[in-house]
Amino acid sequence: MVVAIIILVCSFLLDGILSNFLPYMIGDLSLFTPMFTIVSLIIVYPFFIKKLRYYFIGCFVVGICYDFMYTNLLFYNAILFTIIGILVFFLYKYIRSTWLSLLLFIVIIIVAYECMNAIIILLFQLVPMTFYRLLYKISHSLVLNLIYAEILYFIIWLLPNKYKKISINS
Repeated sequence: MVVAIIILVCSFLLDGILSNFLPYMIGDLSLFTPMFTIVSLIIVYPFFIKKLRYYFIGCFVVGICYDFMYTNLLFYNAILFTIIGILVFFLYKYIRSTWLSLLLFIVIIIVAYECMNAIIILLFQLVPMTFYRLLYKISHSLVLNLIYAEILYFIIWLLPNKYKKISINS
């Protein structure tokens, strides 16, 4: 579980560091939009298979920290990250874990997160949101996050067996 916490903290910090260096305005969105914290929630799930309560609590706490550090919307990302945790639970439960399915999980979760954001933005009319903007955000966030997931998977694969909890068939 210590490895999972280290991965979550590093991903959380990398989100902040890279978002300062990469443009994040709608018209100026980089092809490399970081969502490392969400990717790490998918990657670390196998470390919590026997302790699901801690996984969901961790999703909520990471969301609260994300709210305090990056968005200033109390409980917004905490609730979204908990929903993401539930989606990850169901994905791992019903789909066999392979290297390719891990990439599919990441695509599904990023699309779900962006769609949840778009729905909330539309409900509360915070900013004008169109279907084109939603597709633009999704397409511009997949490249870097899939690369990061592969790097995390490789790092976990290199861990000694006593720390390795991920059973993904390569």
